[in-house]
Amino acid sequence: MTTTVDHIAGQTYHGRKGAVSNAFRYSVDYVLLDAEAELKTPVLFRRNSRGLTSLQDRDHGGPPGEGRGAVWVRDVLEQHQVTGVEKIELLAQPRLLGHVFNPVSFWLCRRADEALIAVIAEVSNTFGDRHSYLCHHPDLAPILPSDTLSAEKIFHVSPFQPVSGGYRFRFDINEKRIGIWIDYARPDGGLIATLTGKRKPLTSRRILGAALRRPFGARRVLALIHWQALKLWARGALYRARPAPPEKEVSR
Repeated sequence: MTTTVDHIAGQTYHGRKGAVSNAFRYSVDYVLLDAEAELKTPVLFRRNSRGLTSLQDRDHGGPPGEGRGAVWVRDVLEQHQVTGVEKIELLAQPRLLGHVFNPVSFWLCRRADEALIAVIAEVSNTFGDRHSYLCHHPDLAPILPSDTLSAEKIFHVSPFQPVSGGYRFRFDINEKRIGIWIDYARPDGGLIATLTGKRKPLTSRRILGAALRRPFGARRVLALIHWQALKLWARGALYRARPAPPEKEVSR
């Protein structure tokens, strides 16, 4: 049985907390697909091959460029005794003309009844490092829109934030839209980050529209990250050198 791919023409918001404030909102394109199913895709989208846009396993589920896709997810779930997962979906920004950078992608792990019971937030920084946070209830109960899941921050993302404090995740993902909220809290600071948008079938027309609106793809994402970093530096935010990344790939 083949399945289709969804397109999320979404919005991401980042709001910095603390003495040096900063906030921005940008449009962003994500795709959502069943990572283990045979897919019916539009002409301009490819799975694990080249196209105007594509989603490739080597970009996800392991070190950047060395990913194993859903096979890696299955290994992580087994290592952490997360059972009952029948379906694995990937929510990520696709490659555009071969280029990609995902500050964060999400593996959505569902039971046979479609209940969401685990999420792996796959976080990448601009230094080429990656770490993933596994989110679930201790009893593997369904993750409801009102639920908050916590994780200790152990991975360097921004040079203007320390590796301390913790994340609180909230997920509201249904057939019509997605909503993800991440509250990073630390003494005297932190950050609020959100990703929201409507789900619609991915079509070549929507791909072309997105490519025309945001023609630089990953280069645009990286340029915006560095632009915001420059603004923080100009406002006097403390710059922190990159520490060694954590030895383990996944934490919770």
